[in-house]
Amino acid sequence: MQTLTRIYPTTTLEDWVTDFYSRLSIYRPEQIDIQLIASRFRIYVHTKPMPSSHQIVGRYRGITLDSRESKEIQREMFFHELCHILRHYGVQTMMPDAFRELQEWDARNFIRYAAIPQHMLQYINFEDPYVIDQMSNLFKVTPELCEERLKQIKNRYICKAAERLAP
Repeated sequence: MQTLTRIYPTTTLEDWVTDFYSRLSIYRPEQIDIQLIASRFRIYVHTKPMPSSHQIVGRYRGITLDSRESKEIQREMFFHELCHILRHYGVQTMMPDAFRELQEWDARNFIRYAAIPQHMLQYINFEDPYVIDQMSNLFKVTPELCEERLKQIKNRYICKAAERLAP
């Protein structure tokens, strides 16, 4: 599984996230700092006891994170709202359901890729029996997100390996 990073097929969104982090000179897990990312894009981050959301009003861009949630959940919600600010247009309540669902699908995938980016998979020991805990500590996200991402990585790796073996 350690050779995974050499033949792991990336998605367009994963490539977008890698390019995004490269432009910010973010190459290691400990460099993923939500305050730094927000400041580079002039996005204000607030924590309040209310559901997470984002706001764009004129030149103001802000993300509100639910202060009642754990730091790991807040981090994941930051990536969700960041995706909406950086990649989406329009007011969701005024768009057709299909467009809103597509934006939400994109934001859910963005969370996985921004929290545990492809170009940082090299820092994960996939042979470790406690790999989920290792990933959670390394990337400061929930074990549930790590498990989702690990399944996604393994499935893509297995599919690519089977494809290479097919006649």
